[in-house]
Amino acid sequence: MDKLIIEGGEPLRGTVPISGAKNAALPLLMATIVAPGEHRLANLPELADVESMLSLLGRIGCPSLIGPIVRIDTSRVAWCEAPYDLVRKMRASVLALGPLLARCGEAHVSLPGGCAIGVRPIDQHLKGLEALGCTFRMENGYVHGKVDQLRGAEMRLDMPTVTGTENILMAAVLADGHTVIDNAAAEPEVEELGAFLNALGAKVEGAGTPTIRIQGVTSLAPPTRPWSILPDRIETGTYLVAAAITGGDITCENARAGDLVAVLNILEQAGCTVERGEDSIRVARTGPILPVDITTAPHPGFPTDMQAQLMALLSLAGGDSRIRETIFENRFMHVAELLRLGARIDINLNLATVHGVRGLQGATVMATDLRASASLVLAGLAAQGRTEILRIYHLDRGYEKLAEKLSAVGARVRRGEEGRPG
Repeated sequence: MDKLIIEGGEPLRGTVPISGAKNAALPLLMATIVAPGEHRLANLPELADVESMLSLLGRIGCPSLIGPIVRIDTSRVAWCEAPYDLVRKMRASVLALGPLLARCGEAHVSLPGGCAIGVRPIDQHLKGLEALGCTFRMENGYVHGKVDQLRGAEMRLDMPTVTGTENILMAAVLADGHTVIDNAAAEPEVEELGAFLNALGAKVEGAGTPTIRIQGVTSLAPPTRPWSILPDRIETGTYLVAAAITGGDITCENARAGDLVAVLNILEQAGCTVERGEDSIRVARTGPILPVDITTAPHPGFPTDMQAQLMALLSLAGGDSRIRETIFENRFMHVAELLRLGARIDINLNLATVHGVRGLQGATVMATDLRASASLVLAGLAAQGRTEILRIYHLDRGYEKLAEKLSAVGARVRRGEEGRPG
């Protein structure tokens, strides 16, 4: 198993190209199921989660050809099951549920795994799909769904779940009649999915807003041109924080400032200079890091996927910051590892009080989930001495060529093998 070795204390300067968004790519890959034929996707990131999703498609009879443009043939679905050995690696595999029900009238999907950041039930997925006419039973760790005919319906989600919204949306496009999803997730990745489905011939309005309207159609087909995945806003935010935490100057290319309004505002409040370009974002810091209070919220609020990274930054602020986590109940698992690097953080339920310190010191730490891993990388970049991050397979799930991109802007970082001296 690999580890990441960082010699910290160097300001990072330069340009980072941003990859396609993992959280957009995964639902788009599943959406290909509802439109039989060959799909072509560009800017698909080389990530473990994407590889797992392509393996899942292959398992159900939809092979792919990997290249600069990935080709996926969904002409035939031979098997309507997403098995445990694939789903346990990645919670987003549950996104097979809606498309398989729409395409085959049945689906057998293992209950999901993924990051250990708290219980993330799929009750809203099932609630919405049941409104469309599906029936479900739970047996031996699987969700078994069936439907004779999907029928449009009006529904209101109890919370704006992203994957729940996406699952319902992918089924509703082939339902008979009109569907309204109220209190829908409004993240850019949901908007991207709606646009992709429309390119397949669907009739979706309002994706990326709290109310999505879908007029069902009888069939869909792959788009005539390759579809390019939008840039990853969380990867973008992570590299911008790398500039801030090291006192550096980084420009992210192929980046959309409009998707990161809340994050960029917080970075400005924390003492950074932020320049928003048409397809680039620059962040630089020369003065002290200022304390900031943050509350995570559904888009367009501050994203929970950037909470750990900002905590690393604020651990070096000149004062106390407060971070309130409202999305997941167990997303402070990185705190114990940040403490090993010299941070001072108190936890009270869903509130973290970050007491800024003068500096961090390198240590051996262990990643617990994807974004926690990113926070440890950021802290290691700012720490004096060597930091070794174990269990970095989490990073491989969400950051394409992380070590190479950081090295290109001046970081002293490399991969090694656990159990061997660096």
